[in-house]
Order: sequence, then structure tokens, then C-alpha cells
Amino acid sequence: MARLTVLQGGYTSDTWLNGVKKALERILSKAFILTVLRGGYTSDTWLNGVKKALEHSLEDRMGQEATNPSWKLSLPHVLVASIVPILFGYHLGVVNEPLESIALDLGFTGNTMAEGLVVSTCLAGAFGGCLLSGWVADEVGRRRAFQLCALPMIIGAAISAMTQRLFGMLLGRFLVGTGLGLGPPVASLYVAEVSPASVRGTYGSFIQIATCLGLLSSLLIGIPVKEIVGWWRVCFWVSIIPAAILAVAMMFCAESPHWLYKKGRSAEAEVEFEKLLGGLHVRTAMAELSKADRGEDTDTVKFSDLFYGHHFKVVFIGSALFFFQQLSGINAVFYFSSAVFRSLGISPNLANGFVGIANLTGSLIATSLMDKVGRKLLLLLSFFGMAISVIIQVAAASPYVTNYGAMYLSVGGMLLFVLTFAVGAGPVPGLLLPEIFPNRIREKAMAVCMTVHWVVNFFVGLLFLRFLDILGRQILYSIFATDCLIAVAFVKKNVVETKGRSLQEIEIALLPAE
Repeated sequence: MARLTVLQGGYTSDTWLNGVKKALERILSKAFILTVLRGGYTSDTWLNGVKKALEHSLEDRMGQEATNPSWKLSLPHVLVASIVPILFGYHLGVVNEPLESIALDLGFTGNTMAEGLVVSTCLAGAFGGCLLSGWVADEVGRRRAFQLCALPMIIGAAISAMTQRLFGMLLGRFLVGTGLGLGPPVASLYVAEVSPASVRGTYGSFIQIATCLGLLSSLLIGIPVKEIVGWWRVCFWVSIIPAAILAVAMMFCAESPHWLYKKGRSAEAEVEFEKLLGGLHVRTAMAELSKADRGEDTDTVKFSDLFYGHHFKVVFIGSALFFFQQLSGINAVFYFSSAVFRSLGISPNLANGFVGIANLTGSLIATSLMDKVGRKLLLLLSFFGMAISVIIQVAAASPYVTNYGAMYLSVGGMLLFVLTFAVGAGPVPGLLLPEIFPNRIREKAMAVCMTVHWVVNFFVGLLFLRFLDILGRQILYSIFATDCLIAVAFVKKNVVETKGRSLQEIEIALLPAE
């Protein structure tokens, strides 16, 4: 009866086992008295033996019948963390549509340098925040790191919404960028560390979906308020709401048990594991943490430790994945989409809608497949599909293709590129990296890899138009296609499959104790 109650969700801790043990003691004690009266055993040694055997049998049975923790316990914590990528996508796209209105109201109309600074200042802040993300996540924990990233996004958005000068806009965008650089690495860490292995891939893909929703929101938010004087200010004010929700909701979320264990707070780690996995899985989770920790020294990891020795390989793999991701030209393709759709007579809003739908569709596909086919296969299919789609766009630029055919090849290739990117190359690196990094270096290694992401992102965006003029569309897009094909070979040779494996199993497989 007790076992059935547990399977039906009646208990969430080891309380059931203690109750069963006490009941058995009462039953067996009566049997013991009868045995003594009949001239049997004169000690209770047999009772202890039977009790232990029954305890082990019950524990084994429960382990078999409840192999995977429930996904429901960790889901609310993952959803709160997903507010970060929503804000990330929103702030990256929020100035695209109202930039002309911002320039008119703040007095820098026609100043392309100032317009560029409004966009790039956010990237500069993100670079700085990214450099700090590893230290912050390691020193104060994941929950407080989320709250710290929300603070500059709230202050920065308020400054941008109220400013009457260009300087105020740049200051606000820089502060927002700091939060954007700090938040996503911590979100990737947190989701990987609080999710059961059976659904970690699915939950990890929530980050990409949330980013898509943020981008779509930034495109749609201005439509109902365009009739208001200074309507772009509303777009910044709105972003304060989810940032405030993030800061408050994190007060009620679980802290990462991995971080707590790393800090020597094992008792607190057990409490958080019970919140996230259920009481039946606490002992197993703690045992895996202990096993992974065995053989690792507890000294503070320096950034220099990541670039030599047995940690270098996983850091190199993580950095390379972000390098290939950004050098594929995804941001350049997003930029070029407006021109392609405009040549077909389609409005920019509708063009952005098509790209957003393709992005969201690919992300939903990734969510459904991440824990079924695995991370590695999705990466291979994604980069290969991106290469094919870019080759289609190269063919569209050929003089042998009619104008009508070139337009439709360009549009089809572009949407296919965005779709295949969202299936694997977009969401997988952010999920895979926290999985392959050992617990002791996870925060700093993520900071290094995300720094590579922002640096390559910045230079691709800065040099794209210049190279497009110098090299032409065919040569430049051929470089992007080559990058994607090299990425396929790199992933096939170097990336390990992590589907369904605990973080500790992955760590032991990649970095066996010496």
C-alpha cells in the first residue's frame, strides 16, 4: 500500500520508507515473540537481518519503478529562468523599428554614426557583462546572478525611456547590454543544472524559443502604440515588467544544487535536489555529485587553467561551436532579409514576420527532438542544412538565373537557413556547453565561450557590408557555406552525445580522474 501511494505521488521524500520500516518492526516483533515462545531464536539478530533485506528490496524496487525524476518539479524554475532569453531577444530587436523616431526625437537624424552607436553600445555592454558572468555566477550563485542581471536591464530601460539626449540613450543601452551579457550564460548554466537528464535537452531548447518570442515581441510591441507621441519610449518601459518579474520570482526558485555542493553546502544541495527531482532521487543525485567530484582538487580555478591541461579540450570545443555558429553568417542573413523581401515588394514588417516564424518553427522542432535524436545529430543536420541553404542563395546570385527565379531562390534559401539554424546550431551550443564542462570550471568556461560568441558576432556585423561591397554576394556567401561544412566535420569528430546522461556521467566520460 505504501509503495502504491508513493507511485501515485503521495510522498516526495524518504518518509514512506521510515513508515514502512516501523510497520515491519511491529509485525516482525510479534513474529519474534511467537518464535521465542515456541522455543526458537533467543536473540533479535534475525529481525535485523530481515529488516535490512526488506529495506534493500524496497529501495531497489522503488529505484526500478521510478527511474526518471518527474519533469514537473523543475519546470517552474526553468520557466522563470527563460525570462532572461526573452529579454535578450527583445532588447536586441527593440530599436530596429523605432530607430528613425528615436533619432528624430533626440536630435541625431541623418547621423549614421550615432544610429550605429545606439545599436552597438548594447553589444559593448554585453561583452563586458559576459566577461563578468563567470565570476558573478561562481561567487554569488545562480539565483542572485539572475537578480543582478535584471537590475541593469531595469535601470537601463528606464534611462532609455526617459532620456532627452543621445548620451542618455547610449548609457541606457550600455546598461541593458551589461545585463544581456551576464544573463544568458547564467541561464544556460541554471537550466542544465536544475533539469533532470531525461528532459534537459527539451528544457535547454526553451532558451531558443524564448529568444524567438522576445524578438517577435520587439517587432510587434510598437504596432498598437505608434499613434502615441514618443511611442518608442513605451517599448522601453514595457521591458521593465519581465525584468522585475525575473528579479522577484527568483526569490522563490531553487538554487543550483551543483553550485551549493561545490561551495561545501551539501545539506542545502540535498534540500534543493528534493525540490527539483523529488525525495526519491536525492540520494542518487548526491552520489553522482560526489563521484564526479572525486579526484578534483578544490582550489579556485583561474582563467589561465582553462587554456592548458585536460580542461583545454572541452573549452576549445565550446569556443569553436560558438565561433562556427556566428561565422555561419546568421546575423548577416538576418540583415540581408529586409533587402531581399523589399525587392519582392513585401513590407519590412511582413518580412520580419516570415523570418520570425521560421525561427520559431525551427525552435519548436528542436524542442521535440532534442531528447529523442540527441544534440550531436541535430548539430550535424543543422550545419549541413545551413550550408545547403546558403549554397542556394549563392546560386540565386548567378547570372544564369532569371530575376524571377533569383528572388524566390533567395527567399527560400534564407528561410531555410533560419529554420535549420534554429533546429540545432542556434539552441544546441548553449545547452551542450554546460553539459560538457566539469562543475569546477563551468562558470568561467561559459564566460570564455560566450565572449568568443560576442566578439565574432561584433566583427561579423561590423564588416559584413564592407565585405559585401568588396567581395560580392557570391564569394561572401560561399565563405559562410564553407564555415558550415567545416563545422559539420568538426562536430562529427569532436562533439560527444550527451542525451539522457547526467552531468556527472558526462564529466567522468570526458575528464576521467587521474
